[in-house]
Amino acid sequence: MDFQVPNTLAEQIANYLAERIMTGQIRPGERIQEATLAGELKVSRASVKEALYTLERWHLVENTPRKGASATRLDSAHASELYDVYMHLLMMLAVRLCERWQESDKPKMLAAVNNAVERMKSSAADISAVVEASFEVMEACCEVVGNPYLTEALSNFKPAVSRAYYLSADRYRRGLAQTSEFFANLPQAVLARDSVKAQALIREFAEHQKALIQQALGA
Repeated sequence: MDFQVPNTLAEQIANYLAERIMTGQIRPGERIQEATLAGELKVSRASVKEALYTLERWHLVENTPRKGASATRLDSAHASELYDVYMHLLMMLAVRLCERWQESDKPKMLAAVNNAVERMKSSAADISAVVEASFEVMEACCEVVGNPYLTEALSNFKPAVSRAYYLSADRYRRGLAQTSEFFANLPQAVLARDSVKAQALIREFAEHQKALIQQALGA
C-alpha cells in the first residue's frame, strides 16, 4: 500500500500502519519510531503520535512511557484472550439483533450474508476479501441494532482480529467450508429470534476459529 495524504491525516497514517501490522510487515513486538516514520511519510510527529493512539485503541500498538510505541505481541495466548472478548461482544450483538430487527432490515442483512458466502465458495478465495465480507455482515448487524457503544467496541477489535486471520491465512483458508456453514445457519436463528441458538452458533464458530489461529501461531 502506497501512502497517500488524505483528508484526515492521522487516520490515514493509522490505516497505513494498521495494514503493515496486520499483514506482518511490522512484526509483533517491533518498535515504531515516531521520528523515523514522520520522516519517511513527510508528516509531522504530532500526526504520527495521534495515529499511534488510534492504533492503541485498535489493539495493534502498545504505547509505553519512556519506551515509545511497538506493535502488540500476538502469540497463541494473546490470540485466545483477544478472541474470547470478541466472541462475547458478537454474542451480545446477536441477542440485540434478535430483539430489534424489523422486516425492512432483512434485505440488507441477507445481502451482506450472501456476499460473504459467495466470497467463500471459490477454492482460491482471497482471504482479505473474505475477512472484509465477514466484517461487512457484522457492520450491517450493528447498524440494525443501533447501539453506538457496542458498535465502537466491535469496530476497535476489527483490526486486531483481521491481523490474527492474516497471520493464520493457510489454516483459515482450509476452514472456509465451516465458515460458510456458519453464515448459512446464523441468519436462520436470527430471523427466528432464537437468541439462544444464535449465541450457541457464535460460540461454536468462535472456538473453532480461535483453535485455528492458536495452531498457526503456535507453529
